[in-house]
Amino acid sequence: MVHAIVGADWGDEGKGKITDMFAEKSDIVARFQGGANAGHTIITEKGKTVLHLLPSGCCYKHTTNVIGNGVALDVDKFKKELDSLHEHGFDPKILVSDRAQIIMPWHIAFDQYEEERLGKNSFGSTKSGIAPFYSDKYAKIGITVGDLYYPERLRERIGEILEIKNVMLTELYHKEPMDAEKVFELLQGYAEILRPYVCDTFKFMHEAVQSGKDILLEGQLGSLKDPDHGIYPMTTSSSTLAGYGSVGVGVPPYEIKRITCVVKAYSSAVGAGPFVSEIFGEEAEEMRKRGGDAGEYGATTGRPRRMGWFDAVASRYGCQVQGATEAVLTVLDALGYLDEIKVCVGYDVDGKVLRDFPTYPLLERAKPVFVTLPGWKCDIRGIREYRELPTNCRAYVEFIEKELETPVTMVTNGPRREEVIFK
Repeated sequence: MVHAIVGADWGDEGKGKITDMFAEKSDIVARFQGGANAGHTIITEKGKTVLHLLPSGCCYKHTTNVIGNGVALDVDKFKKELDSLHEHGFDPKILVSDRAQIIMPWHIAFDQYEEERLGKNSFGSTKSGIAPFYSDKYAKIGITVGDLYYPERLRERIGEILEIKNVMLTELYHKEPMDAEKVFELLQGYAEILRPYVCDTFKFMHEAVQSGKDILLEGQLGSLKDPDHGIYPMTTSSSTLAGYGSVGVGVPPYEIKRITCVVKAYSSAVGAGPFVSEIFGEEAEEMRKRGGDAGEYGATTGRPRRMGWFDAVASRYGCQVQGATEAVLTVLDALGYLDEIKVCVGYDVDGKVLRDFPTYPLLERAKPVFVTLPGWKCDIRGIREYRELPTNCRAYVEFIEKELETPVTMVTNGPRREEVIFK
C-alpha cells in the first residue's frame, strides 16, 4: 500500500515524528518534492536527529529511503546530512533518482541576491536556492543527476546555461560572473559523492508497488505553501500536496490509498504573508517557548516561527486539498498552561464572515472570528490512553475534529516516538 504523510497548513506541523512512527512498519520511505529548505525533527534513543533532505526512514535499518525525481537535490547538504547520520550510528539505505535535478551554485546565489533586491517586499526565503531551482527546471535549463555521468554533454550544458546566468549576475545583480570550468569541476565531485546511491528509482518504485511493498510518501511543508492551492505568491516552488507524490516518485495516483494530514494544535508559520490567527508579543513568545521539544524555531533556519491560535478555516481547507483520509493533531501538550484557548472558526472580510479559505487579496483584509474554549490547566505528557486525557482536552480535540470535517485518529503529547495517543 502507498501511504502519504503531508501537512495541512504552513509546514512545521510535526510530520517528521509521524513519518518516523509509520516508517517503522514501512519497506520504503520516499521524498517526493522540495529540497533542504525545511527540516523534520526526529527523537530516537540516540537523541535528536534533524533531517532536511533525507527521508525520515533513515533511522531504521530495514527501510529503503528514496530521494525521488521531484526533489531539489542539494548535494553538499546531502553529504553533510549523511555524514552526520553515520557519526550518530545510523547506516541508512538510500537511493537517489537519476532523474532528480541538482541545486546549482547559481540557484543559491540568485535566491540570496533576489531577496536582497526585493528588500521589504521579499518572500522570506530560506535562501536555499529552491525558487531559482524550480524556475530553471520548468524553463528546461536544469541539470539532472544522470547528466553528471556524461562529462562532455555536462560541460556543454554548463556553458549554455552560464551564458544566461552570467548576464543576470553582472547586469541585474552587479555581481561577478561564474566560471564554467570551476562549476564543471564541482559537479565532477558531486558525481563521485552520489555514485553509490544513484539508480532508476522509477523502476524500483514500480516493482515495489507491483510486489505489494508498504510505501510511505513523505511531504515537505504544507497545503498553504502549495504554489497552486496555497497563499500564492508566498508559497514554496513545488507542489506540497499528496497527489504530487505520484509525480515526484513515479507511482500511479490510484495506488495512494491512505493520506494522513498532520495538523498542529495551534498555528505556526515561517516566512512572510497573511496569517489570520496570528498572535504577538509576550503571548506569542510564551507559546513559542512551550511548543515542540525545543520551542518553535525553524529546524533548518533557526528562525523564530510566527505564532497563532488554531485556524480551522485554513486547516479544514488544507485537509480538503490534500484529500486527507485522516488527520493527526500534534503538540497538544504545549497548550496545557492556558486558562482559555481560542480557535479561529471564520474570517471577517469587510463585514462578511467566510468559512471557506479565500485568495490572497481577501486574506490580507481578513480578521479572525474566534470561539473560546476552556483550557485543561495540566501537563498531559505521559498519558497513553485517549480516555485518560482531561475532559476539556478531549473537548478541544473533538471541537477541532468537527471543524476539520476529517477524522482525527491520533494526537501527540510529546516529541518522542512513543508519545502518541490513538483516538
